[in-house]
Amino acid sequence: MDERDLAQRATQGDREAFGGLVECHQAGVYNVAYRMLGECREAEDATQETFLKAFRAIRTLDPQRPPGAWLKKIAVNVCLNRLERRGTLTLDDEAAIPASDPGPESQTIEREQNRQVRLALLSLPPRFRAAIELRHFQELSYAEMAEALNRPVSDIKSDLFRARKLLAEILRKT
Repeated sequence: MDERDLAQRATQGDREAFGGLVECHQAGVYNVAYRMLGECREAEDATQETFLKAFRAIRTLDPQRPPGAWLKKIAVNVCLNRLERRGTLTLDDEAAIPASDPGPESQTIEREQNRQVRLALLSLPPRFRAAIELRHFQELSYAEMAEALNRPVSDIKSDLFRARKLLAEILRKT
């Protein structure tokens, strides 16, 4: 069964179909949450909260559109709310991305570069972090980003420009 069939059935109250949507999108939603929040446990909690909110609002899902963007929109908003409440930045080093070159020196260098980029991303204001996440990691168009964040496309473009500039400045200093 394809995603749109699952979405159609889920909007009609089929819990198994909703479970299928969760299975299809769990990793993507978790990745959004992890990159936005920087901690494995908090990303897991945000992922769970995202799917609970999605389940409660399933009737608002348009089954003619891919459900992934709808779920990621919810995830970004959950993360932005958590960031507002939290106010502090942390980084979970356990989830460092492994190097593609098996040599220990190369792994160490790549791990340190990844850590610096993640720290730089976490230091961005939440709305800039959301713009980077949606554009570069989720590969959404400007229109999709505007819809996900409930903001005009011009604001999204401005935030993305400023986020990239600020990120470059932060990384230059490290």
